[in-house]
Amino acid sequence: MKKLTIFILVGILGFSIAGCKQDKAKPVLDKNVENTDTLNAGDSTVYGTMVDGGMNSLILVTDAGDTIEYLVNPDDTIEVVKGGKINGDKFAAVGYMEYGDRFIRKAINLTSLIGTWTSIDKNFDIKEGGAIVSHTEAERNPWTSWKIYNGKLVLSRDTFEVEELGADSLLLENKEGIFSFTRKK
Repeated sequence: MKKLTIFILVGILGFSIAGCKQDKAKPVLDKNVENTDTLNAGDSTVYGTMVDGGMNSLILVTDAGDTIEYLVNPDDTIEVVKGGKINGDKFAAVGYMEYGDRFIRKAINLTSLIGTWTSIDKNFDIKEGGAIVSHTEAERNPWTSWKIYNGKLVLSRDTFEVEELGADSLLLENKEGIFSFTRKK
């Protein structure tokens, strides 16, 4: 009986040693130091130009050349398209699939976003191509760049939900609060 126990323990030890390999553990995330466009990795936003759309739809020709139709969910209680719908305007849209149709979760009219915005302590231009020019000399950390990432507006290092984008008003919200801007003409 004692020999059988020793034999079983030696067998288990042998299988354990055989099962161990000297391979290095593979990293969970690969580092991609050669790709310079890693800032947009993981962005679910579709960018394109509006070619048609009505009260309940938005049709975009994407920057990749595809045509995508988004529907507005009739159960949405808030406006999901910020900045209005005008043919020829550039949009950033985030959608979802339901019952075989593509619905808008959020769409931002980038053409409406471009311009000069002011508040009590800020005065800046949002330019095409991602640049921001600040006109407030005393500002300590002015925003210098912008982009849309997963349907949110990123101003340099600050990320905001676009709550409202009108002809002359812009409301942005983040964990710090709600920020109100007016368009300078």
